[in-house]
Amino acid sequence: MGSRELKTPLVLASASPQRKAILERVGVPFEVRPADVVEIEQGDPVEVAAENAMLKARAARRAETPEAVLGVDTLVTLEGNIYGKPADEGHARATLKALSDATHCVLSGVALLLPGGEERTVVAATEVTFRVLSDELLDWYVAAGEWRGRSGGYAIQGRGSVLAREIRGDFQNIVGLPLAALLDLYPELLEGI
Repeated sequence: MGSRELKTPLVLASASPQRKAILERVGVPFEVRPADVVEIEQGDPVEVAAENAMLKARAARRAETPEAVLGVDTLVTLEGNIYGKPADEGHARATLKALSDATHCVLSGVALLLPGGEERTVVAATEVTFRVLSDELLDWYVAAGEWRGRSGGYAIQGRGSVLAREIRGDFQNIVGLPLAALLDLYPELLEGI
């Protein structure tokens, strides 16, 4: 993926094309090893994001291999409610309607497992304020299908950009990998760049 090698190989415990693209853009070499876990869906949103990220990292870890395993979980929360990935068009529409004309928080739990058993975690938060979403705009967006597989039912880097009025915080966090938080957690990632 990149032309250099890390002292400790990096494993991304995710099949997310957005997370992969963010790491590729900065030239970080890594291996993709998606983790199949049952995610926690209820509880304190910050704790849920952190715990799901750790579950993914632990599921992808190979104990016999000296590697750094990165798990990430991104969710949308409003007034303590967690808005995950909508199951169908009706659910997507209801989720987006709940976020209309409101400021929600996008949380990403980032978990890193290092050789020797060291575990590091951080949760990044970005606030997103949506415009008033008319029925026509909701019809257009839901029909496009971009909501599929997206926490909160939207993709800010795509057509979902028209839903937002204001963003406060790390844009990459909304896309799915808070790069600034990752680098604070794991500054070794940029060694040799």
